[in-house]
Formats: sequence, structure tokens, C-alpha cells
Amino acid sequence: MPVSLPAPIATYFEACRQADIPGLAHCFASDATVRDEGRTHRGHDAIMAWQTEAQSAFEYTVEPLGVSHDGDQVTVATRVVGNFPGSPVQLDHVFVLKGGRIQSLEIG
Repeated sequence: MPVSLPAPIATYFEACRQADIPGLAHCFASDATVRDEGRTHRGHDAIMAWQTEAQSAFEYTVEPLGVSHDGDQVTVATRVVGNFPGSPVQLDHVFVLKGGRIQSLEIG
């Protein structure tokens, strides 16, 4: 059964699946942050650069497995499969939503 995700999060995963880097900007607030692999990326330009780097380094797919909500925080459990060391892995994507956009994302 498909996982039901809030619109900006569903759009984020779809943009990642399609390698639609400019489409990611529509998901995030202008001052959003992403924390992944110990690095923090702030603002649209940094977030798009992070995603461009990730997609050029590895081929991978992200499958949402489940979702939990706690106020504005949404945690999506995922399975990530690709040509990176340690694949496949299960990672939580912890989103904070604000004003219909992603304010922050922490992957771990």
C-alpha cells in the first residue's frame, strides 16, 4: 500500500526520483536547511547543489516505507538502494513543514 505523504514531501520524493533539481526549490522554504551526512545546507542554492552532488555521485532510489506525524514534524522511514557502499540502507527523513513548504530536513 502506498504511503500517504503531505504534498511538499511527496513532491520532494518525486523530484528526487526524476532528478528534477530545479523542482526541489518548490518544495523548500527559501531559508530551509538540509542536514545529511554530517553537513548542513542552507537556502535553495545550497540545497540544489547538495542534491546535484548526491545524484552525480551515485545512482539510487528512495522508497518511503512509513510515515509518522508529530505537529509540524513528519518522519518518513525509507529504504535507499543504489550503487553506494553499504546499500541498501534504511534511513529516516525528518521533515519540518511550515507554510506548506519544507522548512528543514534531516536525513539519518
